[in-house]
Amino acid sequence: MGKFPEADERLLKKKICMKCNARNSIRATKCRKCGYANLRLKSKDKAGAWSGYDGRGIYCRCH
Repeated sequence: MGKFPEADERLLKKKICMKCNARNSIRATKCRKCGYANLRLKSKDKAGAWSGYDGRGIYCRCH
């Protein structure tokens, strides 16, 4: 993805709060901003994986 593996590790090794979308450390058990306990790992997919809105009101991976 990035130019350096160290940069990828620093950017992608995060947890995201499902309530407020805040970035948290990988070791976090609760959100640093709102205290919510439901955290997910940050997606490691490429940014262009989804083509997004196709103009017909449908979100798809068709392009």
